[in-house]
Amino acid sequence: MSSPAVITIVKMLESLPVEIQEQVVDHLREYLENLQDEMKWNQLFQHSQSKLVAAAQKAKQEITEGKATAMDYDQL
Repeated sequence: MSSPAVITIVKMLESLPVEIQEQVVDHLREYLENLQDEMKWNQLFQHSQSKLVAAAQKAKQEITEGKATAMDYDQL
């Protein structure tokens, strides 16, 4: 069963000429794909958040202890 929001969108689309409906569907498809990608990245970052924090803390500690060296960009 469709939600009220989906029903509203369908009614709005139906009121448009077919050519415009197709354009809207293309834009909506692209928008939804971007949203899905964003949700996937957010989920991946949530799972790696603690590892990123630990790596940052380790780097900060190494800098404090004088174990860190400046990066040589020519060696990249």
